[in-house]
Amino acid sequence: MPRATRTPATRRRKKKWLKKAKGFYSGRRKLYRTARETVQRAMAYATRDRKQRRRNYRQLWIQRLNAACREQGVAYSRFIAMLKKAKIQLDRRALSELAIQDRQSFNQLVELAKGAK
Repeated sequence: MPRATRTPATRRRKKKWLKKAKGFYSGRRKLYRTARETVQRAMAYATRDRKQRRRNYRQLWIQRLNAACREQGVAYSRFIAMLKKAKIQLDRRALSELAIQDRQSFNQLVELAKGAK
């Protein structure tokens, strides 16, 4: 009976990590241990940064809204509170797009919210 080795499984496992390291520089692409460490770190950063991207976009929308609201003489937090009282359910992304693309509609929205005090 021939001696069974675990080479095929090991090769497959290593190729899986090295394939994920494609495009990395030098030994980070070619050396198994370095490639694996780099890929694991990259995957952790990717997970973290997907969450941060959402956070950063929300901050951007709020800053844009605050600037547009202050031109109308109302602070952002008061504007959001007035929208809730007026039962207007638009998210910050949509409001931000309105403030940039269609200033007239946004101004009407602000007036509508002011009327719902």
